[in-house]
Amino acid sequence: MLLLDRYIFWQWFQAFLMALGMTLGILILQDMYGYVADLIKYGASVGTILHYYLVLIPSFLPAIIPLALLISLIFSLGHLHKNNEIIAMRAAGMHLFTITRSLFVAGAVLAGLLFYLNAQLVPYSVERSRSMLANLKFASEVQHKDAKEVGLVPAFAFDNLKEGRLWFMDGFSEYTYQGFGVNVYQRNKAGKEIYRLVANEAYFDDVEHYWVFIDGAEWTYDPEDGEPLRHIPFERKPMPNFTEPPSIMDTLSQRPVDLSLWELKGLLDKISPEENPALYSYEVRYQSILASPFGCLLVVALAIPFVVSGVRVNPAVGVAKAASLFFAYYILVNVGTLLASQQVLSSMLAAWLPNAVMLVVALVLFRRLS
Repeated sequence: MLLLDRYIFWQWFQAFLMALGMTLGILILQDMYGYVADLIKYGASVGTILHYYLVLIPSFLPAIIPLALLISLIFSLGHLHKNNEIIAMRAAGMHLFTITRSLFVAGAVLAGLLFYLNAQLVPYSVERSRSMLANLKFASEVQHKDAKEVGLVPAFAFDNLKEGRLWFMDGFSEYTYQGFGVNVYQRNKAGKEIYRLVANEAYFDDVEHYWVFIDGAEWTYDPEDGEPLRHIPFERKPMPNFTEPPSIMDTLSQRPVDLSLWELKGLLDKISPEENPALYSYEVRYQSILASPFGCLLVVALAIPFVVSGVRVNPAVGVAKAASLFFAYYILVNVGTLLASQQVLSSMLAAWLPNAVMLVVALVLFRRLS
């Protein structure tokens, strides 16, 4: 049995390395097609570009490891099935799980590796590569633009539901964490506007940890009829109660899929989805990253029954069935994310339910083949 496990494992492992290398190469080439021109425009040297992609590579692994695993299983098991080797083993009285147990061990090892990558290496890769790209961009813009225009994000908004403050900025600098054309609306518990602050500029005081507004005015409103009660211009106005960190504002301007596990956790630790419903999509993404390593075991459990059940003259039948099932899996993931963002499902349930459904399907398929 040990020789059989080694044989099956070696057939798969060679195919896995080949699929991993090919998939990783394709993704790097695709990324280079979109970003190398920008890196060169920002003045990056060849060494800097190579360093950037060495840092970036780990961020690709969570996406390509399950894909490479699926491709390698289809290739290696399809080859064994085509040569009647699996049929011969089963005719000798061996159970399908016994034949493929080394592949389940490999899937478990890859799941553990993926969990480590998601927890440690990938967050560093995502944040460091994004920081390198941003710093190169800022350094290039500093040479050609005014400091206020460097890293400028137009039409920036942030809603602090917990404190009842709604922020709008004509522009927000990711380089200096300054806001330009700032409007802040303070609401009471009933959602009525009671205070408004308008300023040409605003910056976050890193020492005092609050916002300071420059050259503007403040209005106080009657919450009953919305009529202005007071209008006071100012040249400089510190606001000790306005403590929203600009880093959180900047993070919320990013798509959940572009944030690392560390960034998502830091965001959710500071602002709960109950305080801001927009955070539900970020919580789903966080739970999905935690659940993603389990996908390696699902790939093994789903691919094996379909590949070995395909007809020998046309193994593509089993492959097509496996691909269709994985397509259904990703539909479930997207539907779960949508339902969780609309608070129909909890974030944890939305992240784990597709895995649970596919696990049941895999168990049914294995039972039919036993």
